[in-house]
Amino acid sequence: MSATATTLRPPRRGPRDTAGSPLLLGHGRLPRVLAGTALVVLAAVWLLPFVWAIATSVQSEQDLSKPGLSPFKGAFTLAAYREILERGNVPVWAFNSFLIAALVTAITMAVSTLAAYGFSRGTFRGRKALLAVTVAAIMVPPQLLVVPLFRQMLLFDLVDTYAAVILPQAVAPMMVFVLKRFFDGIPRELEEAARIDGASEFRVFRSVVLPLSRPIVAAVSIFVFIGAWNNFMWPFVVTNDPDLMTLPVGLATVKDAYGIQYAQAMASALLAALPLIAVFLLFQRRIVDSVATTGLGGS
Repeated sequence: MSATATTLRPPRRGPRDTAGSPLLLGHGRLPRVLAGTALVVLAAVWLLPFVWAIATSVQSEQDLSKPGLSPFKGAFTLAAYREILERGNVPVWAFNSFLIAALVTAITMAVSTLAAYGFSRGTFRGRKALLAVTVAAIMVPPQLLVVPLFRQMLLFDLVDTYAAVILPQAVAPMMVFVLKRFFDGIPRELEEAARIDGASEFRVFRSVVLPLSRPIVAAVSIFVFIGAWNNFMWPFVVTNDPDLMTLPVGLATVKDAYGIQYAQAMASALLAALPLIAVFLLFQRRIVDSVATTGLGGS
């Protein structure tokens, strides 16, 4: 009896060898110190260009022309920011960027979620061929579409309008594919239960599928908004009116006639990035959770 009990007795575990304990870094202090040091080094490398841009933007052009690699070569000054704010209509450009990015995000999500749901659950004729075309459109560089899209805007007399800036950006094949892959993983039994209760197809989509897809919808919305905010090429091509320019396009027009002004260039870049930095700081937890739960970081 004692031999059997000894054989069936589970092995004794140490204080750290428990279920759910983190094993990636190993036990002991040294692996954690090494991991923390590596993270600090990587964070410093990532922040170095940002710190360099700030240091460059708060110095005069005369000080920046001095030899040396140090980012701090002269006295602190906000002359570059004052020059940009005086010569450009920054509040109007910032409003245009926010309005365009918000509308692009709303339209893209409305179109992409419905298209992805149709590809995931639909049984219509030509579904596979249309899905193949959508996936193939991901590989088309946006630069190839500038000329045909501009000719189309000219045909419909939409140049120098908000519609010309917004509508071409609202087509996002990549987001349709990402959403479709997520919808494929939702159990169909939940939808069938809703249909048995008398829910229509759109009600199933709105009340069952979308609530279960909040992480992916949030992640895709964030990436679409950031992409629309940072988009420079298409708004630059399709707008000539300064009152319709977005912030990246408007700041690019504020240039000096005497060559490159490094302080103004860095100040312009920081002014364009400040709203996105504020959005990230406000929704940092939501952004990190969305990317972690949906795996968009490597897509």
